[in-house]
Amino acid sequence: MKRLFLRLFLLFMLTAFPALAADFAAGLRAFDRGDYATARQEWNPLAEQGNAEAQSFLGMMYDQGQGVPQDYKEAGKWLRLAAEQGNVAAQNNLAAWLEKVKDAPPDYKEAAKWRRLAAEQGNAEAQYHLGLMHAQGKGVPRDDEEAVKLFRLAAEQQYAPAASGLGFMYLNGRGVTLNQEEALKWFHIAAEQEDAEAQYNLGKMHEIGQSVTKDYEEALKWFRLAANQKNADAQYSLGKMYAKGLGVPQDHMEAVKWRRLAAEQGNAGFQLELGEIYEKGQGVPQDQIEAVKWYRLAAEQGNLQAQNNLGFKHYIGNGIPQNYKEAAKWHQLAAEQGDVHAQYNLGVAYDNGEGVARDDIAAHMWYNLAASQSNDKAKKNRDAIEKRMPAADIATAQERAREWTKKHGK
Repeated sequence: MKRLFLRLFLLFMLTAFPALAADFAAGLRAFDRGDYATARQEWNPLAEQGNAEAQSFLGMMYDQGQGVPQDYKEAGKWLRLAAEQGNVAAQNNLAAWLEKVKDAPPDYKEAAKWRRLAAEQGNAEAQYHLGLMHAQGKGVPRDDEEAVKLFRLAAEQQYAPAASGLGFMYLNGRGVTLNQEEALKWFHIAAEQEDAEAQYNLGKMHEIGQSVTKDYEEALKWFRLAANQKNADAQYSLGKMYAKGLGVPQDHMEAVKWRRLAAEQGNAGFQLELGEIYEKGQGVPQDQIEAVKWYRLAAEQGNLQAQNNLGFKHYIGNGIPQNYKEAAKWHQLAAEQGDVHAQYNLGVAYDNGEGVARDDIAAHMWYNLAASQSNDKAKKNRDAIEKRMPAADIATAQERAREWTKKHGK
């Protein structure tokens, strides 16, 4: 995609600035054959002389580490120099850089400023991304009507992601009156341009019969198109259809294949589900080590169910060596997020001194919190340890539970 961008921009440059054509053309030929060092050698002098286009290209090379060591600071320097001269591509790229700059918090406000400058020049990509920022309230006030306006401007320039975004706004009644037929129209426009998100949304609408007749085969078609473009939601949905035999013969191996592809893209919920598939042996040989692997990936992203599952795996030594300390650590993380099972398990850990120092007050607190969510075993254990606790310790434990609930909510 970046190479295509360079080619298109080069065509403009060759027309507008013929004196620079030879240098740019030599750089592009080198870039196309993977000789990034030579491409930089051709473009660097032009950038040093203040040529905005060369500065923009050089900034992207530093951003991607092409022909130079990857250097986000240097990338930002060159992109900013080009953007300040009104270079639309640089303004877009600088905004993207500001949203992901390494070792610094994203600067959405500054990114929005550069997106707006590019959008005001009629750039569809900038219009779309600025619309997205308004829809999400990132760097600008959340304003669904402004988002719709910007999406429409970009969509009318045949910018597929904007058409998809416009479909989403109509589907959810954000900034416009809810209109599923209009949503379907814009999703089709974007999907026919191979926009994966629109293809996925069309698949969902056909799967559940939203504004169209329920049609699993049609849903499968759109899910597959999006899944082949590595859309994780579509990969997961395609796996689910194979698992249930919807629109296609039931095939558990194919179901696991697509769910794995979705999980490999880092979605914690998909990783959790894949772990459960391996734990139960659904369509694959039962494999507790593989289950632990996927639980850990999801748990490290803060998924409370995965944290609790991983804690229990450590507790019983299933697919991983038994380790009460690790079990308590993961149960603590999930318990702090309000997971009732983790709260009960953490109560057991403090009750028995497993992985943590034995502590009746802490055990009572966690049992009490789990009992408040109708966990009968927690209530029974809480009542049992009260028999050996002084009244003052019971009062302390109850106060801690109240304070926790006040801070975190039920």
